[in-house]
Amino acid sequence: MHRTDNVAHIKRPLSRETLRLDAATAVRCITQGISSQVLRRLRRRGAVIGLSGGIDSSVTAALCAAALGPANVMAVLMPEKDSDPESLRLGRLVAETYGIGHVVEDIAPTLAAAGCYLRRDGAIRELFPDYGPDWSCKVVLSNVLHGNRYSLTRLVVETPAGERREARMPIGVYQAVVAATNMKQRIRKQLEYYHADRLNYAVAGTPNRLEYDQGFFVKNGDGAADFKPIAHLYKSQVYQLAEELGVPAEIRRRPPTTDTWSMAQTQEEFYFALPYEQMDLCLYGLENGIPAAEVAHAAGLTEEQVSLVWQDIEAKRKATRYLHEPPLLIDEEMGNVA
Repeated sequence: MHRTDNVAHIKRPLSRETLRLDAATAVRCITQGISSQVLRRLRRRGAVIGLSGGIDSSVTAALCAAALGPANVMAVLMPEKDSDPESLRLGRLVAETYGIGHVVEDIAPTLAAAGCYLRRDGAIRELFPDYGPDWSCKVVLSNVLHGNRYSLTRLVVETPAGERREARMPIGVYQAVVAATNMKQRIRKQLEYYHADRLNYAVAGTPNRLEYDQGFFVKNGDGAADFKPIAHLYKSQVYQLAEELGVPAEIRRRPPTTDTWSMAQTQEEFYFALPYEQMDLCLYGLENGIPAAEVAHAAGLTEEQVSLVWQDIEAKRKATRYLHEPPLLIDEEMGNVA
């Protein structure tokens, strides 16, 4: 996705104001688009959305309520045993704020039955043999700005006594831990489609432009949706819409998190090189051919750091390209031989 929709193009030095939207106009255009896509193109009566208590799902819910009417939007709140309890509370707050009906689906029993926790913990015990059910964990990436040419993953665990331990993850352990954890996103999406099918609704996706571009989603998990109304917006623009739409202040102040691991974790720790304000400027600069020196000045970075971030962006695009691919057909590769 290489568009700069709703951004005023003026020949001024790059700054955070470059990404400033006319928020009221953006809301109007997006809600019109949602209405057209859901009611006419998809021929569905409303929308289902998985609410996490985060900024992206909250804004998406607010847009759907404005476009389709609150009575035609269903929110699904899907906690599990590693979820932050605040996520459930804030998800309920969003549903109540916009008058959206909601259901709570505890996915922990389903995940346990599928072996999510057992498979994950078994892989973790390859590094920490005494890891047990009362421990907590998270996965973190080395920051490219620290001079690491490649993103190295580390596993951080905490004992019941509060002692933290850390180890670099061999690729096999990393893949096993992530594969088990990805079950969470896929089970959630299965439930969203259950409610969508029973209501004749469409499923709304919640990725912003940064997440969509960089492959920060699980294929056939949170990457699956019938429409994605904010995938053209930089994260900082999503916050602008949140203010325009009246998303509760405590959600707008909440730092973006993955809410996937039992230890608290920021998105920068797990995936992105920088906080979203700086990542937005770097991505915008790369997409629009702005010199590294100008991006560096706007983002408060050095030119070398901007170059490293751009390299990381391109590397993630390459590594996650398959996430965007639909199922491949042989006749597309070889020509129709029927």
